Amino acid sequence: MNIYEKLGVKQFINASATLTMYGGSIMPDEVVAAMAEAAGSYVDLLELHKKAGDYIAKLTRNEAAFISDGAAAGIVLATAAAVAGDDPQKRAMLPLSEGKNEIVVSQAGRVGYDYAIKVGGGKIVPYGDADKSTEAQLEAAITPNTAAVFMFYFEGRMGNQPSFETLVKIAKKRGVRLFVDAAAQLPAKENLWRFTQAGADIVIFSGGKGLCGPQASGLMVGKRELIDLIATIASPNPGLGRPFKVGKEEIVGLMTAVRLYVEADEGAVVAGYEKQVEYIIGEFSGFAGAGASRSFPSEAGQPMPRARIELLPGAFGVNAAEAAAQLKLCSPAVLVAAQGEALLINPQTLNGGEIEIVADKIKEVLNANRK
Repeated sequence: MNIYEKLGVKQFINASATLTMYGGSIMPDEVVAAMAEAAGSYVDLLELHKKAGDYIAKLTRNEAAFISDGAAAGIVLATAAAVAGDDPQKRAMLPLSEGKNEIVVSQAGRVGYDYAIKVGGGKIVPYGDADKSTEAQLEAAITPNTAAVFMFYFEGRMGNQPSFETLVKIAKKRGVRLFVDAAAQLPAKENLWRFTQAGADIVIFSGGKGLCGPQASGLMVGKRELIDLIATIASPNPGLGRPFKVGKEEIVGLMTAVRLYVEADEGAVVAGYEKQVEYIIGEFSGFAGAGASRSFPSEAGQPMPRARIELLPGAFGVNAAEAAAQLKLCSPAVLVAAQGEALLINPQTLNGGEIEIVADKIKEVLNANRK
């Protein structure tokens, strides 16, 4: 019995996405081994943070990098740095703040995770509305109290708000910082450097999603001056950043994961995803009551495919959401996404040999509910 079986905790085959709720991603053996090695020694965490960050910065073509306790913690730390800077009195007040503490965010691009801005001492100033925000509205939202403009980058939502390039232009013109939350935007690999090289001050990624590092880790890349400031706010220092502790194991684990990710042949990886999508399409060719096709891009706008299994009206006694719920009760349990009357299978989170199990379990559930 493994540890989850001993605890009675349900395990899943994940054909949905790198969801935090279900453990993010699976770490490669080399990352696990690096974390185990790191656990065997005492080190100065400040030195380790600095040298691991320098190593990652070189790998990712950035001025500097810092490992945080998840992407949300990265938002907290970036906000705190923008709001309090190196002022001891302002730092001591955090998360309370006054004066230059406004973080401007597109209302059309907001997500629930922006609560982290408030934790870091920022006052969220939305511009536009839920349907659309414009360049003029962004300009009007920036005041002398603006500390930063914040973008939650999601490819599928960029059409109804100012582009990244527009934000860079306005932030530079108005003399404010630009932060980008790109937590789930890997692939493409080039995102590790393209935002910063185009003018963003800080870009934040999840360590436990596309990078396949420790789930409790995040990666911040950007300007040296700002990263150095963040490092003095973050754990192991006392103050606001102390609760967001990153252990030596997570630092070494994420450093290893970034190296493996950068060295990997992204084209070959995505080609492997395509083969799995083709497998699903082939398995459901001629399957009564459903049809399969290729869906692109992924749910987070990443440039990789998913398989879409459309349930035909009246063919089954369950809709897609109900079928997905039943798949979670199977043995082995399977996670898939449901969208309208379709089941979506994401190959990114599947291990070898699991795509066949996913196809079989979906057929099993649908046949059991066939009218």
